[in-house]
Amino acid sequence: MTRIGITGHSNLSADTVPLVRTALDEVLAPYGGDLVGVSCLARGADQVFAEAVLDAGGTLEVVLPSVDYREAKVAPGDLGRFDALLMRSALVRYMPHRSAGPDAYRDANESVLAGTDRLVAVWDGRPSGGKGGTGDAVEAARARGVPVDVVWPDGARRE
Repeated sequence: MTRIGITGHSNLSADTVPLVRTALDEVLAPYGGDLVGVSCLARGADQVFAEAVLDAGGTLEVVLPSVDYREAKVAPGDLGRFDALLMRSALVRYMPHRSAGPDAYRDANESVLAGTDRLVAVWDGRPSGGKGGTGDAVEAARARGVPVDVVWPDGARRE
């Protein structure tokens, strides 16, 4: 089994989502069912990745940053998709934080990186500025020698 984690932008534009999904399908195709995808299930890249993993026949594991993540951070309009992915996951782990916030997100990113063989980054290449964003996760993965597949198709944009 190959374990692949995801980091990526949560604010993908609506027309970017299918572009990213196609690119993710291509990145994941060589692994087929021999794949475990690890995601925090944030809206945007994390959820598109989770769906691609499941559709490829892989297994989904979820790392939630805090006990209150669903209630505090998932918008009402996104609950159906979030819950559907959560129910299809083989394993759900919570970081030891009661409330979502910078420390919880850093710990969740650390957990994803520590438990994967590769990282997929749906990333426009811009630095995060040290706040635990996508660029910071890519930098941390590279510093550890974790291979990173950057996905940012032509025409992709953020809202």
